[in-house]
Amino acid sequence: QVQLVESGGGLVQAGGSLRLSCAASGRPFSNYVMGWFRQAPGKERDFVAAISWNGGNTYYSDSVKGRFTISRDNAKNTVYLQMNSLKPEETAVYYCAAARSPSMRVVDYDSWGQGTQVTVSS
Repeated sequence: QVQLVESGGGLVQAGGSLRLSCAASGRPFSNYVMGWFRQAPGKERDFVAAISWNGGNTYYSDSVKGRFTISRDNAKNTVYLQMNSLKPEETAVYYCAAARSPSMRVVDYDSWGQGTQVTVSS
């Protein structure tokens, strides 16, 4: 497994932007598809975005398409999530995760970070 540490969460007003980062260590970072998920209180963990091993392919949930951008820097072992036009209902803990192949399913990711809180005020 790979160890993951998220950062960049915080409080932002509706319509604002945040950039999350996730630093990886342990196994070779470029071996993994990287994903971002989020979980609001009392709700299931939902897929947000994923990126292939070399960054050539990206995947987004319909709710964030056009507003969020996932990217990675394999030289820095880091994946990013740029979030624009944030909405109050997107308040959640955001997690990064690693998988062996592209997927939108929580069960397919076998390494997870501890999460970073994103709060969007109205």
